[in-house]
Amino acid sequence: MRVRRHGWCGIALAVAASGAAAAESGVTLYGVADTYMQYLSNDGKNTVALKSGGSTSSLFGLKGTEDLGGGLIAQFNVETGFNLNNGGLYADTSKLFFRQAWVGLKHEKYGSLSFGRQYDSSFRVVYPTDPFKVNEGLSPFASYVLAVDRNTLSTQYDSARLSNSVLYQTPRIGGVQLYTMYGFSETVTQPVPSTFGNTLNLGVNFTGGGLYAGLAYVYQHSGTARYASLPASIDLMNTEHFVAALAYRIGPVNLQANYSYNRPKGEPAPGSFTARLGSAHSMSIAEVGATIQATSIDEIQLAALYRNVRGAHDNTPGFQIGIDHWISKRTSLYARAGYFKNNGTATVSWPGVSVTEGGTKQAMGAVGMTHRF
Repeated sequence: MRVRRHGWCGIALAVAASGAAAAESGVTLYGVADTYMQYLSNDGKNTVALKSGGSTSSLFGLKGTEDLGGGLIAQFNVETGFNLNNGGLYADTSKLFFRQAWVGLKHEKYGSLSFGRQYDSSFRVVYPTDPFKVNEGLSPFASYVLAVDRNTLSTQYDSARLSNSVLYQTPRIGGVQLYTMYGFSETVTQPVPSTFGNTLNLGVNFTGGGLYAGLAYVYQHSGTARYASLPASIDLMNTEHFVAALAYRIGPVNLQANYSYNRPKGEPAPGSFTARLGSAHSMSIAEVGATIQATSIDEIQLAALYRNVRGAHDNTPGFQIGIDHWISKRTSLYARAGYFKNNGTATVSWPGVSVTEGGTKQAMGAVGMTHRF
């Protein structure tokens, strides 16, 4: 599941009218440039590397709206991610707009309907309750979701975005907003060659009086995946996801918690490679934390997490602390420090770090800079 902080400052590129009856329209270019130096101790093996997107993913995009009259607005958003340290595309080099690519309509009374590659309902529900904003670079929650270990290879994870999708969002009424999303099947070549079935993704949240609460349900139909380290393709099982998220603000402190449970539906076919591998276990992630606005220019993040693979005795407790210091409206410096302890055959670590053996410990420290434009 992922997005990052959306406090972007846009540059208006065009506001045009064509004829007396034309509607006003506008397009905005926006982006983030983020880089950090990371120290990692992977079970005693130490590395130092320059990476991209530690606080907020490095990205740029275009978004636009057109007022069609009568409260109806046409809107679009295309957004790509990139690695600031080497200039390459982020995550999937086969997709120009890996992060978002959608178009739709929005009405002030009836909500919005959009089509394309977009953030899913469950991501929108959990995002406000992760102190590190589900950032793919250094959010421990994202690390736990994206972890690749043998016992959960066939249990599908929520990648936070759905291609070929249709999303309806209600307007917020009495603090409540509903999300209904359906994604059609997709075949990808990166990071692992895979075919995914259709996906239903539903969410609801409430905001008011300092309280935030959300629930989500996801049903992913079956597919296949081909890992280079395995002698054959594995089945991706029909998978259900249940998500609960909660936050409460007390002055400058925002207390946050979330819980997700992923379970495969049914059993692998008897005698299949997936059944012999034993890669279809249920898995849960629990996170508690806080975001503290220590001063007008300093924010502190705290998070403790626990990932548990059911029926396999694999689990990973972990924690992370962070601080962001703003030196202008668009530029900030940050630091992160965290620790994971893998038990059993669990192989969780921060993204981009390969862990091949269970029972390992990871300690991480990072300092970085973010600039928004």
